[in-house]
Order: sequence, then structure tokens, then C-alpha cells
Amino acid sequence: MPGVRSESPSPEVSRVRMALPTASAKIASARAKVGERAKTPANSKAKGRSDAQEKRGRNGRLVPSLGCMSSPPLVPIGPDSEKRRCSWITANSEPHYVAFHDGEWGVPVHDDRMLFELLTLSQALGELTWPSILSKREELREIFCGFNLVLVSEFSENKINLLRSNGIVPLSEQKIRAVVTNAKQIQKVVEELGSFSNYCWSFVNHRPIANGFRYARQVPTKTPKAEAISKDLMRRGFQCVGPTTIYSFMQVAGIVNDHLSCCFRFQACSQHKASEK
Repeated sequence: MPGVRSESPSPEVSRVRMALPTASAKIASARAKVGERAKTPANSKAKGRSDAQEKRGRNGRLVPSLGCMSSPPLVPIGPDSEKRRCSWITANSEPHYVAFHDGEWGVPVHDDRMLFELLTLSQALGELTWPSILSKREELREIFCGFNLVLVSEFSENKINLLRSNGIVPLSEQKIRAVVTNAKQIQKVVEELGSFSNYCWSFVNHRPIANGFRYARQVPTKTPKAEAISKDLMRRGFQCVGPTTIYSFMQVAGIVNDHLSCCFRFQACSQHKASEK
């Protein structure tokens, strides 16, 4: 148009034009970050919330949140997990040892054949531990004819030497001979007193002794009562029946209840009566 001339842009306009590309770049960068967050399955905040969802139950076990229920629990939960046992039974104890503690140890026994078996197992403690003995229990029952007093008492010298030489019995020769000798002596006791049970239980007036110890260190290895029984057995011709062996026998036969007072078996064994069979 006439009278209008072209002029170069002012410095303010130039600054606005140069700033526009920079603002666009910032917007694009922000959009990219939003996209990356959308693709990420979980961030640190989400993880923190997930960890916070784990709560402790009443029994102290960790209870996973609903989002973690598909994974196995941190602590295995079993039907007997809440039962308190004697402190020598641990989470690493062998199952047959735990079953022996829960079902037999400390339960009053009045059957002569079973008392003979438990006396033999107690004698083996001098060479083996309870878990080892229990793992060989069926083998011992087979070797000693189910602990039949008559059959074992008839073992000949050749039979004893065969058992010793074959090495199939997890006992020393002295203990093998003691088993045979004790079977003979128990039969004499039966002839005199009517049963081996009557003889054993007469030392405690036919009532189990319940000690109720709180700690394992309080449980003795022998007592004056065990020494008295041991002395009388030796007088009668029994072998390998020292006070320590006899006290172990008294524990397993329920003549004495040495379950710790906090153990769930203490009350259960205390409720048994000596007259029960």
C-alpha cells in the first residue's frame, strides 16, 4: 500500500518467536514421561503400599496381602503347629521322634511284653540316641521275635553268636546277651508277683510320678528311686540295668511323667491312671 513500508521485527517479537520452540520441546518431554509411567507395571510408591498391606496375625505369622495370596506362606501352618512340646522337640526333629513324644513317651504302660521292649530300648540308649533307636525299632522287634519273653529267653548260644557275627543287631554283644538274660529274669518275676508290671509299679505305689519341671535342664538322668529299682533288678540277676538306664525306662514307661509343664502332653499323661491297660 502507498505510504506503508516494510520494517524489521522488533527485539520483543524476536524473543517470543525464539521461545516458542523451547516451550514445545518441554511439553513433548513431559508427554513422553507420562507415557513411560503408564507403561510401568508398578513403581516404588506402589511397592511401598504393597509392603504396607502385609500385617501380622494374632499368632505372629506374616499374613500376605490379597495380591500375594498365590505365593506360599512364609511359615508353614499345620494342625499341630500351635501345640507346645518339650524343648528337646524342635522344628528339625524327625517325624517318628515327634510321634513317639506325642503318643508314647510318658504314657503309663502295664503290658509285660511292652515293658520288656521299652526296657530293651532304654538299654540301647547307652550306644544310640532315641531317634536312632526308633528308626531301628521294627528291625529290633523282628530280631527279638516281637519281644516275646518265652521265645527270647530260649535263644541259644549259637543264635546269639549268629546275631553278633552278622552285625544285623544295632547292639553290642553285651546288650544282646542282656536282652536274653532279662527275658529269663522277667519270667521269674511273673511267677513270683503275677506280672512284671506289678513289680515295676510297686516301687511308686502304682501311681505315676509327675514332676512338672519347667526347663529341660531340671530333668535328672537318675534319681534315688531309679537307683533303688536298679539295685533290686541287679540282685535278681538282670543285666545292663544301671540307674541311668532304669530312669530312662521309667520315663518312657510312664512310671514317671517328665514332660515339661508347658508341654501339651504333661496334662494328658498325668490323667492316665496306673490301673489302665
